[in-house]
Amino acid sequence: MRHQKLWLAMIAATTLGTTAAHANFVTDSNVQLKFKNFYLERNYDTAPNLDYGNWTQAITLDAKSGYHDIGAGIQVGADLLAQYAIGLKSRDSVNDIHMPYDNSQGRTERDNAKFGATLKVKVSETELKVGDLLPMSPVIFFDPSRQLLTTYSGAWLESKDIQDTKLTLAYIDGINARYDNQYQDLTLFPNNDIAKAEAQGLTTDDGMYIVGVDHQFSSKIGGSYWFADLTDIFKQHYVAASYKTKLDEKTNLDAHIRYFDNSETGDKLFGEIDSQAISMGAKVNHGMHTVQLGYQEMFGEHGDKATLFPTLGGWVPQPYLDNWSVASFIRKDEKSWSVGYTYNFKEMGVPGLSATVRHFQGWNIDTATPGRGRENENNIIVNYVVPEGKYKGLGFNYMFIDTNYNNINVPGTLSDLEEHRVALSYSYKF
Repeated sequence: MRHQKLWLAMIAATTLGTTAAHANFVTDSNVQLKFKNFYLERNYDTAPNLDYGNWTQAITLDAKSGYHDIGAGIQVGADLLAQYAIGLKSRDSVNDIHMPYDNSQGRTERDNAKFGATLKVKVSETELKVGDLLPMSPVIFFDPSRQLLTTYSGAWLESKDIQDTKLTLAYIDGINARYDNQYQDLTLFPNNDIAKAEAQGLTTDDGMYIVGVDHQFSSKIGGSYWFADLTDIFKQHYVAASYKTKLDEKTNLDAHIRYFDNSETGDKLFGEIDSQAISMGAKVNHGMHTVQLGYQEMFGEHGDKATLFPTLGGWVPQPYLDNWSVASFIRKDEKSWSVGYTYNFKEMGVPGLSATVRHFQGWNIDTATPGRGRENENNIIVNYVVPEGKYKGLGFNYMFIDTNYNNINVPGTLSDLEEHRVALSYSYKF
């Protein structure tokens, strides 16, 4: 968090100096005003005191400049992301991990605001971004699942100068979680009250270092290797291979296999960590129909303080695990599979409308008690975006989640739950 003021000062100074002298960098800019009305309700079968629901309205200014050439092949630009949400209705006394929560008052805050700026520097096919980041990588990912986005602070260098290859170097020093309004140091899930974790000495002062290589061996076969070191907590190796092909005129296959290896590093703030995971997925698309299959398995002793596959505190997602969901399926020794089906209604005269059903099944969970634990989840998703005309950009999304647990011994009782999410969104492009 202490580095955030430095990032912002660098961006402000560079941007003001650049725009004052070279106003034409706005020529290729992309500015959008985004509106999102979001409702979420979660109900627990055996813990109704934990039920929560909220209804919020957000407005986001997402401004991305073009690039201005300052000489010697160097181009510069700047991005701005300003997010604001106000609560329309909520169960104030329950922390819904959606809006800021005041522990001293025991209530949810009425509104939330996030502001971030990013300096961009580009040379040929190599780009450096410094400041507010929205990474989408196997080792760190932003979170778009609630009202406001989870963002990170740091520096992200990406190069595509080598043919068919993308090289990534990055340093992340802070997280502004979806329910927070300031940057905090990084820690390990399930420490989602990051300020409390910091007070307990369970956050890293030195951030996360990242290196990644993605290479396309042919039009069909790709491979990746990524490494991340969350200083004094854990390090992660990631290896993956992907395969894409056209089976016939209407049918496409997209398949992959991914492997993670995690272990403790530095001062071992969370003790020994020994965790591996393998994840495999395949998607077959035929016309308006898509079938999705997934399998993943957890290995290793994990650790006394890190009993789950390690992810960042702040409810950070890991979508590179095929069965990532509300249940996540990341417990010790757990095996899980999933199957999903999506239909696109374009041929039925409703372009922009799709519906998805998906089932997840997990078993063989080491519960440290007699017997093995199981869990399952069902999802129903309906998505519609107006594709053209006067209301182009208006969207609707509904998601139903049903999660069930059996013989899983964790701190606090895991209760079966049902969740509903409804979002109305609109993007206006200037």
